[in-house]
Amino acid sequence: MTSRSPLPPPPPPVEIRTWPDRDALLRDRALILGELVKMFINPARLGVLWMWAGTAALGWSLAGSAFLMFEDAYDVLGWIPGVVCLAVGAAVLVPAAVLMAVGVARDLRVHRLLVEWGGLDRDPAGDRALRRPRASLAWLLMSFTLCATGLFGCVAVPATARAGQETYGLVAWLMGLGLLAWVTGLTGLVKAFAHRRWVLRVLVGAPADPLVTVDG
Repeated sequence: MTSRSPLPPPPPPVEIRTWPDRDALLRDRALILGELVKMFINPARLGVLWMWAGTAALGWSLAGSAFLMFEDAYDVLGWIPGVVCLAVGAAVLVPAAVLMAVGVARDLRVHRLLVEWGGLDRDPAGDRALRRPRASLAWLLMSFTLCATGLFGCVAVPATARAGQETYGLVAWLMGLGLLAWVTGLTGLVKAFAHRRWVLRVLVGAPADPLVTVDG
């Protein structure tokens, strides 16, 4: 979820604004909002989010394999492969989790800039391209599917463990994967609703109800 593109600065305070007229302000506003919307809701950003989530899942899978090895080990030597898998898994999981957290923090800054720049003025005709209803819907549907799958895994796996069908190591591994899926899906859902709320409140000026229909 990280990006090398630098974020634009916030709009200047009222007392030092130098736009010669409203048309110049709207041009700068449209240019910056267009870049910010791409940073926030572009479908490629969803792919980046899922990429880091998949990397974190790979790291957790290696750690889960270590748990299973520990359960099957008969002596100290039998723990060695598990320790190696656990170390490799942590080396993959921790950086991926950190980068996901960095991406979320960056998204918060992008959304704050969207609110600040969008609040400078209204341009109903020019702002139609910023609504991105298809991109927002893609984020919503794919994130909801992933979130529901992860939540189901977190609930169903302990039930099978209570029935004696799974070992503790396998339960921890599967629940960890379910939790990663749930957190990733929830992150995407929050972004989809945040963009919808921004469109309604800042661009349209309607009540912040995500179920309200907006043309475009």
